Amino acid sequence: MYDVPFVQIFTCGGTLDKIYFDAKSEFKVGEPQISEIFRRAGVTFEYHIDSLMRKDSLDMTEQDRELIRARVASSPHTYFLITHGTDTMSETAQSLMGLPGKVIVLTGSMTPARFEASDAEFNIGCAVGVLLSKDPGVYVAMNGRVFAGDHVRKNREAGRFEST
Repeated sequence: MYDVPFVQIFTCGGTLDKIYFDAKSEFKVGEPQISEIFRRAGVTFEYHIDSLMRKDSLDMTEQDRELIRARVASSPHTYFLITHGTDTMSETAQSLMGLPGKVIVLTGSMTPARFEASDAEFNIGCAVGVLLSKDPGVYVAMNGRVFAGDHVRKNREAGRFEST
């Protein structure tokens, strides 16, 4: 029988956790939605969620990326799922390269998890599958595809991620 490892989840905000207030797209980044997604999915592996920040990724700084890297590096765990805004996800993936013995998967969504037609649940499910099946390294899991963390970019015009 396959032994499912403990998963450390770090949430950073982004569209996945956004709450919109009006038609002008005024929003705030709300509570992390991954715990509710996991509850509805009936997830049975052990995990812990730490909210590192609640930011749109366009507002993230190098200090924010250093915090994420430091938390992953100092953790005794091996498996990390990071929810993140899509606009600068590839920059954060780059900043996590070179951490030995860690399997790190970043994911997010193009529409908020609170929306009925969101890609959030699909992306998180895909990311968990990637996390539990890959060798140590950094990966981005978005829209049914998996990318090496150092060879990925968001194509804003097409609304998808692609290899570089």
